[in-house]
Amino acid sequence: MQKVLAGAFLISFSAVWVGLADVSATTSGFYRVFFGSVFLFIAAFFSGELKQISLKQVIPYSLCGFLFALDLFFWHESILLVGPGLATILGNCQVFIMAVCGALFLDEKLTKRFVLSLPIAIFGLLLLIGFNWSALSNSSIKGIVYGLLTALSYALFMLMLRRIQVHKEANLVFSPLLFVSAFCALFLAIPLISTDASFAIPNLKSFGYLLTLGLFSQAVGWIMIATAMPKIPASLTGLVLLLQPFLAFLWDVIIFSRPTTLTHWLGVFITLSAIYLGASAKQK
Repeated sequence: MQKVLAGAFLISFSAVWVGLADVSATTSGFYRVFFGSVFLFIAAFFSGELKQISLKQVIPYSLCGFLFALDLFFWHESILLVGPGLATILGNCQVFIMAVCGALFLDEKLTKRFVLSLPIAIFGLLLLIGFNWSALSNSSIKGIVYGLLTALSYALFMLMLRRIQVHKEANLVFSPLLFVSAFCALFLAIPLISTDASFAIPNLKSFGYLLTLGLFSQAVGWIMIATAMPKIPASLTGLVLLLQPFLAFLWDVIIFSRPTTLTHWLGVFITLSAIYLGASAKQK
């Protein structure tokens, strides 16, 4: 339980490091998975997992890496446009997309509890964003759209990752995330090479933020969560993981001085409650 709490706490700072790094969305996404891959490679090497790699997993790993690259690009763009808190909450709406995908493609049934959670989540988001879209700036609208695209790509990534986890060797901890991260770095490097975007890190402070992002968000945080999840109830895991978007919003208020009213906090509470309701709905 403590490992999941610690992991959720660590990854809650992901959007903060992105906001502080002062680089483009693609650049921060690339260095997150690049540095994360380095740390994961060291862990996989010393654990002996590199000797157990199966070539038949290359295609699933590469597809998963591509979807994760999309997720990071959209999320980091959203962070830069609407702030870490709202961007993270929007991304966590992947719960609803995953459930719909499960119903459409995996013959899973949507429960009444899940159907109820969807309009509640939308209402909570409207409290956060505002009911008058015409009053929003173009950058805010663009950031919200990127946040919703984050949810879509994150849901597809999680579905692919679940497929990999089902077929992987039970004793593999580091190598699946290592290869997903490495392929993700490769896909994010392509636009950096082919456009005016840059690999350049402006200063030592930015380097430190990106290194921290890779170590704690991509490697340590997710390893702690992944290794502890099988040992506690799924519903409890879902509740604990909601600490991440809540804390991300809190850090946005504290560190970036996000203007926040009581209505916004009510929107956060309602949205996260709806996400938990949808995530913990029992499938029959």
